[in-house]
Amino acid sequence: MEIIKRKDYVLVVTEDGKKYLLQVKERLFHTHKDYFDLKELIGKRYGEKILGKKGHFFYILKPTIFDFLIKIERKTQIIYPKEIGYILLKLDIREGKKVLECGTGSGALTCALAYMVGKEGKVFSYEKEEKFLKLAQKNLKKLNLLDRVELKHKKVTDEFDEKKVDAVFLDVKEPWELIKPAWKSLKGGCPLGILVPTTNQVCFCLKELKEQNFANIEVLEIFLRNYKINPERLRPEDEMIAHTGFLIFAQKLLNDKENFQQN
Repeated sequence: MEIIKRKDYVLVVTEDGKKYLLQVKERLFHTHKDYFDLKELIGKRYGEKILGKKGHFFYILKPTIFDFLIKIERKTQIIYPKEIGYILLKLDIREGKKVLECGTGSGALTCALAYMVGKEGKVFSYEKEEKFLKLAQKNLKKLNLLDRVELKHKKVTDEFDEKKVDAVFLDVKEPWELIKPAWKSLKGGCPLGILVPTTNQVCFCLKELKEQNFANIEVLEIFLRNYKINPERLRPEDEMIAHTGFLIFAQKLLNDKENFQQN
């Protein structure tokens, strides 16, 4: 059984289902119904429940990467877990892969990529705004993933520094301008992913993808609807996160010259 230590992160769930991602330290944690001192968690085990000062129970769970991404500190719109899971599969992100990302933002996808490439992999992430890069660095450090990522304060125009990477993801205002640089950096046959919020941006990207020798092009959006957890009255939640962006995926084709060379 894993024992909770000072500075560990815990997911605290209340009796009515509210969730809080907290770091264990000496301070009081309050809800509208009850409170307790977080230092009381030191030495306890994940999965235990504790009694608050007013008699309400709190459940102490081990946070997952999902919990960190949902509660991530942000100054930008983030890519939601409902998209992140699909992105990771479509880009074939796994142990040892080298991945290039442009548009770090607050670092939600960066954290997920770093988590999946493991200690042997590497994520190269470009961001033109220094304030966002610093926040992403802070979020990566919280998850102990900073050593797997090379953060670059740089605006890309013609090409990226890295070549022969396993995947590229673009989350910038005008991604069609970076499709050619992405093609230059990718290994043959490997995937490119793009996120854009509007249909006209999708159209610009589709035209450029065909121009720059990509195949297996796909456009989609993902909806996620939660349900109220009442077995007597099972029904959808009244609110849902609906459209957050369009996802575009494609894979690099070799040009005529590369067809006769080893990639």
